[in-house]
Amino acid sequence: MLTHCPFCQKSLELTNEQNSRLEQALSQLLPGKILTMKCPLCRSAITLDKTGFPPQNPANQVLPPPPPSLDWLKSGLYQGEDKVEDVPMALVLHHPDEQRKHIGEALETVGYQVFMADTIVDAMERMRFVNFSCVALQANLEGTIEQSTFHIYMRNLPMERRRYIFYILIGDNFHTLYDLEALACSANLTVNSSDLRHLDIVLRKSIPAYEELFGPFLEELNAYGKR
Repeated sequence: MLTHCPFCQKSLELTNEQNSRLEQALSQLLPGKILTMKCPLCRSAITLDKTGFPPQNPANQVLPPPPPSLDWLKSGLYQGEDKVEDVPMALVLHHPDEQRKHIGEALETVGYQVFMADTIVDAMERMRFVNFSCVALQANLEGTIEQSTFHIYMRNLPMERRRYIFYILIGDNFHTLYDLEALACSANLTVNSSDLRHLDIVLRKSIPAYEELFGPFLEELNAYGKR
């Protein structure tokens, strides 16, 4: 039977009662049918066939592409621009700890002026008066990302402001540089907390890619006075 989530790769750690209920449900599963359960950690939907494992090719399921390989990240061998230009201010909303220190140092390394917000109210107040080019949020600061007041605020920003902000979500359940995951979360970049020591390298790769993709579009908007 499946022991690890195929999405977050962590042990499912089901209780004896949950295992018994799962085994009973699988034993009653008709041939060709699938059982859906949620990972207790990342809440992703896992499909199982009668063997207790994900079906090889379920007919009614569209699987997303896998997260990108991060072998190059751990080696530190990515070559990119030493500094990103014209990105003066970055806002970091994260619990005060060693991880927040890593985030600030990485953002400064690629050329941002960093402001650390101590509270959600403080961050939202700063957003009213400063046009930040980058915002980094600890996703579980208010529970789940769906419950985050600040994340909801970012999602509801008028597009004339939001399109100029490089929005980063940081958390234990994210996959670093997984563009599809970032898109699904209305962000520009997702970073797993375990990869924060490499955040400067991640930014050197992701920011130029973001500018290459959106730069021409933003230039056209500026040409028509649509900033």
